[in-house]
Amino acid sequence: MPEPVYNVLFLCTANSARSILAESILNAEGKGRFRAFSAGSNPKGKVHPLALRELESCGYPTEGLSSKGWDVFAGPDAPQMDFIFTVCDSAAGEACPVWPGHPMTAHWGVADPARVDGSEFEKERAFAEAARFLKNRITVFISLPLASIDRMALHSHLVEIGRGTSADGDKAN
Repeated sequence: MPEPVYNVLFLCTANSARSILAESILNAEGKGRFRAFSAGSNPKGKVHPLALRELESCGYPTEGLSSKGWDVFAGPDAPQMDFIFTVCDSAAGEACPVWPGHPMTAHWGVADPARVDGSEFEKERAFAEAARFLKNRITVFISLPLASIDRMALHSHLVEIGRGTSADGDKAN
């Protein structure tokens, strides 16, 4: 029996940087086992250009990425989510819609690269770091035995991933 395809929604307030990075990374790294989406509680309406540049420099797809509200995924015609991850602290603290199907949720906070003041190099470095943290977490997530792990243990793993550190030992948030 083929393994199911899991739908994953990454949430952030503006849906212009971190959630966009995570969507593209998981869609590529998940190799068809996952369908990633992203949305925001108060979307900017456009993807941050440095997020697109970072994804392109890492070889991740950027076509079709857009900044949109999470209400797009709360309607009856929306794909049913299996997992929902908040990637910013403000989205984690907001009252989210009730998601059909009761997906697993966890907070995977990452510092907002779009808020970095400084030189162009410092801003680019912030986006590269955010992408690295998200890729590390996504790599751990996609290696979990999702079909054979019980719901309680899975939730513990998801929360722990959010508390994790990068491969270099840097705290992600």
